[in-house]
Amino acid sequence: MNSVLAGFGALVAVIAVGWIAGRSGALGEGAAGVLSRLSYFVATPALLLLTLAEADTGALLSTALVATAGSAVVCALLFVVLARWRWRSRPRELATGALASSYVNAGNLGVPIAVYVLGDAAFVVPVLLFQILVLAPVGLAVLAGSGGGSRWSRLTQPLRTPVVLGCAAGLALAAVDWRLPVTVQRPVELLAALAVPAALLAYGMSLNGAPRPASGPKAARVWLVVVLKAVAQPLLAYALGRWVAGLAGTALLAVTVTSALPTAQNVFVYASANARDPADEETVLARDTVLITTVVSVPILVAVALLLGAG
Repeated sequence: MNSVLAGFGALVAVIAVGWIAGRSGALGEGAAGVLSRLSYFVATPALLLLTLAEADTGALLSTALVATAGSAVVCALLFVVLARWRWRSRPRELATGALASSYVNAGNLGVPIAVYVLGDAAFVVPVLLFQILVLAPVGLAVLAGSGGGSRWSRLTQPLRTPVVLGCAAGLALAAVDWRLPVTVQRPVELLAALAVPAALLAYGMSLNGAPRPASGPKAARVWLVVVLKAVAQPLLAYALGRWVAGLAGTALLAVTVTSALPTAQNVFVYASANARDPADEETVLARDTVLITTVVSVPILVAVALLLGAG
């Protein structure tokens, strides 16, 4: 359990540093937005390039993907349908809510939890690749392209999105089995190392002066996302894994645990980097969801591990 708590502790510590920096004003006005854009436009594409260049993309075809991808897609679609029907939400809010309802923290928390609970970090690879190659590009296409423009501009928006470009470059390297020269690899690694801390610092700074989570007029949307992400997604993953994919034992535990991970801070970065205002509804929805699902995921993950025999 120590490695699991250490994973959560590291996230909380860096977020706390961001909150202190925001509280003190040490980085100046608008620093949170700068850090978000740095992570989104520079560091995250570099990280995804390196990740996919060395990944086994064949993992996308694994049986486990029926459960992990299936549960993610169902939860995202449920949010879109319910939010559109109940609140007539706009495309940007629908995209943010859909991502927040389905996009798990596979990188920062998934790896240490997979190592501790499952004994192998490879169990998070299918969901990680699915998110990078499918969920993120679709969500970002809506976030970046919903502000108007020509039909051609909206259709080609994914091709001009930094995250998608980073993924494409990484896949191209993996396809030809070619490694970057050391003189190129080292600076890319340095840039990639900024992705997570910059995102967490920006998130921590956004919490400074923010109202209590899920306390505003959009609170119902936040709680809808939390229920879909923290409760519905792991239950769906278990059901799909057991009765559709025919998984059992550690394989079934793996898809349930990975689906029970909290909303990734990437969703906050995507929303804030494409926001017109740091306090817009999409950014607040992402911020509150990341915070609440991270808190509630701890007992849920422990319960899943115990109930499915990982204890």
